[in-house]
Amino acid sequence: MMQKTSTVFYCFIILLTLSVGATKHEEIGIYELNNGHFSVKFTNWGAAIISIFLPDNNGVFSDVVLGYDSVKTYKNDSTYFGSVVGRVANRIGGAQFTLNGTRYKLDANEDGNMLHGGHRGFSDVVWKLIKHKKTGKSPHITFAYHSFDGEEGFPGDLKVMVTYTLVSKFKLSVKMVARPSTKATPVNLAQHTYWNLGGHNSGDILSQKIQIFASHITPTNDQLIPTGKIAPVKGTPYDLLKPTVIKSKIKDLPSGYDINYVLDGEKGKELKTVAIVWDPKSKRSMTLATDAPGVQFYTGNYIKDVKGKRGYVYQAHAGLCLETQGFPDAVNHPNFPSQIVNPGQTYNHHMLFTFSVDN
Repeated sequence: MMQKTSTVFYCFIILLTLSVGATKHEEIGIYELNNGHFSVKFTNWGAAIISIFLPDNNGVFSDVVLGYDSVKTYKNDSTYFGSVVGRVANRIGGAQFTLNGTRYKLDANEDGNMLHGGHRGFSDVVWKLIKHKKTGKSPHITFAYHSFDGEEGFPGDLKVMVTYTLVSKFKLSVKMVARPSTKATPVNLAQHTYWNLGGHNSGDILSQKIQIFASHITPTNDQLIPTGKIAPVKGTPYDLLKPTVIKSKIKDLPSGYDINYVLDGEKGKELKTVAIVWDPKSKRSMTLATDAPGVQFYTGNYIKDVKGKRGYVYQAHAGLCLETQGFPDAVNHPNFPSQIVNPGQTYNHHMLFTFSVDN
């Protein structure tokens, strides 16, 4: 996930340095991409996806992501609906780590641990709008954020950019890029959309099918911090290598799925298939590919009485998340793929969503 800096990225850094100032004065807005086949809306609060309208097998369009009607509500959100999370997504045990001989104490925002970058992670800041092409060929939008040295306890300045592109009829590309300028720092960005292919207001996702192309997981303790082991899924409810109705195995788990899968596929391959989700009622399906080593499968276990779009109230399992990522708590487990990015290096993370409808 780290590659040598390209000429294109140097141009990006120059642009970002000139254009990203104090984001606290940046206007918060709603922006759309539309290629004539489907549309996606965003807000620069958390660089979040706030709606995706897709047709079903009868040509009826529905919004397939959970969210809110107003940007103001996103500012008070605790579910991370649709946002980009970081500087380090997922959990860091004890909210601390050691790097180059220095112990860093982080913002502990969940039971003494750090979750999704702390109380003021990247999901809770205003990103600067860099570029927006709403329609035409390859509609796209780019948001940028400058994370300062010491923010939530992390070392060094970090310039971050996310670009969303409708690359073809029913494909959405998400490219996240980051570059530290002063100190080595961990970076692990994730896109945290909650999906319900039946429509955000269609009930739970338990009757939908999922297939995850991963033979192993990183087991956790009771605080969802990885133990450091990498365990096979065979013979467990986590075995989703074949298309599986979610409710058929979720019943064997305490509250639902919330685990990092170690993705199969050729190491170093640009994109590998992560998962396929299919809804039997609408006949919509979603295939996700990435260049990241892992994916957090989360079934919205802790959603309770969340008032969403048009007054619809979301409950547990109202949506599912597929957060491609580096492994959780990698900074404290040397056997996990490293997330440390040094000045002069570039962090790259690509996701590609392909949507389709069965006839």
